[in-house]
Amino acid sequence: MLFLIADENFNNTIYRGLLRIKSNLDIVRVQDVGLFSADDPSVLEWAAKENRILLTHDVATITKYAYERVDAGKYMPGVIEVNRKVPIGTAIEEILFVAETCEQGELAGQILYLPLSK
Repeated sequence: MLFLIADENFNNTIYRGLLRIKSNLDIVRVQDVGLFSADDPSVLEWAAKENRILLTHDVATITKYAYERVDAGKYMPGVIEVNRKVPIGTAIEEILFVAETCEQGELAGQILYLPLSK
């Protein structure tokens, strides 16, 4: 199972729903690990050190910084971009599907966009 970190502005209803369904899911929030108001490169650096996949709704900037890490040869464990228009139940189901079916390292250097299908 993957280790996850939810970005500062990630939907807390999704976060709570993930834990309600899978109480042993290894997920933390940026604000709970001392990264409140941290810039995107700092969040990605922490996620890399802790080998956690970043959950975010921030398509505008996270993608840029994630690929900059990859281009610079730095480790980037992965990002899951969740479209804000995805119904909450669908987002929870798809995040859990990815978290439970992917191996650690499998999403390294990649950005996965949810929903998985349209």
